[in-house]
Amino acid sequence: MMVKIRRIKLSNIVLLGLVSMFVDMSSEMVYPLIPLYLTSTLGATPAILGIIEGIAESAASLLKVFSGYIADKYRNKKQLTIWGYSGAVIYKVLLLLATSWSGVLVARVVDRVGKGIRTAPRDALIAESCLADNRGGSFGLHKMLDMLGSALGILIAYFLVTSDAFSYKGIFGIFALSIIPAMLGIIILLFVQEKKDHAPEHKKLEFKFKELDWRFKAFLVIAFVFTLGNSSNAFLLLKAQSAGYSEQTVILLYFAYTIVASALAWPSGKLSDKIGRRALLVSGYALFGLVYIGFALLTGQYAMIMLFVVYGAYTAFTSGVERALIADMAPPNLKGTLLGMHATLVGIALLPASIFAGILWNSFGSAAPFWFGGCLGLLASVAIGIVLKIKPPVYNQK
Repeated sequence: MMVKIRRIKLSNIVLLGLVSMFVDMSSEMVYPLIPLYLTSTLGATPAILGIIEGIAESAASLLKVFSGYIADKYRNKKQLTIWGYSGAVIYKVLLLLATSWSGVLVARVVDRVGKGIRTAPRDALIAESCLADNRGGSFGLHKMLDMLGSALGILIAYFLVTSDAFSYKGIFGIFALSIIPAMLGIIILLFVQEKKDHAPEHKKLEFKFKELDWRFKAFLVIAFVFTLGNSSNAFLLLKAQSAGYSEQTVILLYFAYTIVASALAWPSGKLSDKIGRRALLVSGYALFGLVYIGFALLTGQYAMIMLFVVYGAYTAFTSGVERALIADMAPPNLKGTLLGMHATLVGIALLPASIFAGILWNSFGSAAPFWFGGCLGLLASVAIGIVLKIKPPVYNQK
């Protein structure tokens, strides 16, 4: 019986990973093209790009904590996840209709709102589908498939963009093609099994922030401050373009980042199960700081390749491990709520982060936002090492 339960739970994690893989393939087919399309065709400045990305990400963040709370209270994680992933399809349709940067803004907001609805319920589904001793590996496996989808989407975009028939009008063909993998992801999601309990529906959910562990609260503060320097990845693409890479080869740099993140995500998650989350997070934040300082100092094309590769390692060390850490510290009935709370605070910080980056770029040059982000990354590495030096409590319940 135990073997059967484990098989079902593993299938859930794999299915959710495949959902993310196909939907991220869809999103990344168009994401590297958005900043180039906005600046080269629609005449948007880096400051406008920052505003678009900041507003879009913040719109998503405001929904994440509410979505997580609703998922915990009404036990409808799968339903919310389906609704959220549907936004990825609507996003591509709106991109096809957009004729100005404001139209792209509306499309990005819809896409990010969908992400805001689905993120916490999906992560809660992962958390309830694994045991405490392999939680890092489970989130790492999901992140691996997620980033693999991103890499495949970027590679598809590259081959389409570099084809002889490509023109900026051809971007709309890529937007249309990207709808297909998003639909496949939603179909796979229908096969995910949500854990049901026998508690009364719409039960009162007790949630008092002051009673949460102090290390979780400190972690939220660190994540918020760190994110103020972690602007949209669109600025990394623009930085590479300013270093001499063509609009087409910039896409390959982003591919290198995603494939490294995918390759390292699962091993990093499993390693965090063995040696603890602290070591991975300290290393990850430190890598971010060094990479951003590298973007500020280095302008050579070979340096850009190295920086994008190491940036992939940062993502692998932190993304899945952070979610596993939060699931460790969250009471069993509040996993969706606390995962959503973290995602909300990080998303709120993304608005000023991207706006600051755009203003710093316009006012002081392309190195300025990376100096700012690099320093915050190194400070976050030290802070997280101090806060997690005392091991936080772990709830062993699934």
